Amino acid sequence: MTRFRWMVLRPAILRAPWLHFLLLGVVLYLLQARLFPAPYPVVGPLPQSRIDTLTDQWVALTGRTPNPEELAGMKRTELEQDMLFQRALTLDLHRHDPVVQQRLLLNLRFLGLADANKSDADLFEQALEMRLHLSDEVVRRRMIQVMEQLIVASNPPAAPTDEEILAAFKTRSVELERPPRYSLQHLYFNRERESDVPSIARRIRDGAMTPQQALPLSSPFLHGYSFRHQTPEQLARIFGAVFVDKLAGESMAPGVWIGPLRSAFGWHLVWLDEVSPARPARLEEVREQLARDLVQQARNHALRAGIDRLAAQYEFRL
Repeated sequence: MTRFRWMVLRPAILRAPWLHFLLLGVVLYLLQARLFPAPYPVVGPLPQSRIDTLTDQWVALTGRTPNPEELAGMKRTELEQDMLFQRALTLDLHRHDPVVQQRLLLNLRFLGLADANKSDADLFEQALEMRLHLSDEVVRRRMIQVMEQLIVASNPPAAPTDEEILAAFKTRSVELERPPRYSLQHLYFNRERESDVPSIARRIRDGAMTPQQALPLSSPFLHGYSFRHQTPEQLARIFGAVFVDKLAGESMAPGVWIGPLRSAFGWHLVWLDEVSPARPARLEEVREQLARDLVQQARNHALRAGIDRLAAQYEFRL
C-alpha cells in the first residue's frame, strides 16, 4: 500500500515548482563556476625601479645590456620569487619562523618602537601589525627559501643509483679529468731588480746551483719558495694566470731551471721537482661528487616542476 502511494505521489513531486527552482539553481551554480571561475591571484607587474636594478646587475655581470628575451626571463624569475613570497604569507609561514621573528624584533628595536614592558611575542605581533615583514628583504628571502624547501620536500629526490652515477661519470669524463700537479721551488725577483734578472739567471745556470744554493740571491716572497702538488688553478691564485700559462708552455723536465717567468709580483726562476701530468679521473675518486651533483639536479628539477604547478594558480603580469 505504501509503495502504491509513493508511485502515485512521485509524479506530483516531480512537477513541484520548488524542485524545478532547486535544480535550476544547481545548474546555474555549476555553469557559473565553469564559465566564470574565481580570478587568480595577480603577481606583477614589476615597478620600473626593480627592472632597472635587474638590468644594472645583468650589465655588471656580462658587460652588455640584456636583449628582450633575457629581460623577460629575468622579470619572470623575479615575479616567481614574488609569488613564492605571497604564498608563504598566505600560509602564515612567517608567523612560525624564528628567523623572521628575530629579524622583525631587531627592526622594531632599531626603529625605537619596542616597548621594554612588552614580551617578544607581543612585539612580534606589533611588527606584523605595522607590516614590517612586507618591506624587509631578509624576511622576503627567508620566506622564499622556506617555500622552496617545502616544494622540494613534497617531492623529494631519490638517491642516485649506481647506474645513474656511472652514466654521469661517462658523460662528464672530460670535465672530471684530474689536472696536472706541479711540485716546484722558485726564486723571486721584485720589479726593482728586473734589469739584474738575466745576469743572475746565467750565474745560477752556469754554476749549476741548486734552489737552496741560489735562494740567497732572490728577493723575499710572502707566499714562500716551495710548493708541493699544486694544480694550475692553485698556482694561478698565488702567481696569476700569466705565470701559469708561461710555465705550462715550458719543457716539463724536472731538475732544471725554467724562466725567468713573469708573475703578478715580478720575475721568477722556477725549479721543477716533479710534474704529474693530467689524467682521467677514477670513478671512486669522483663518486661522491657525482652523487651530490645528481641529487642537486633532481632537487632543481623538483623545484622547477613545483614552481610551475604553483604558477598555474596565479596570473602573471609582465
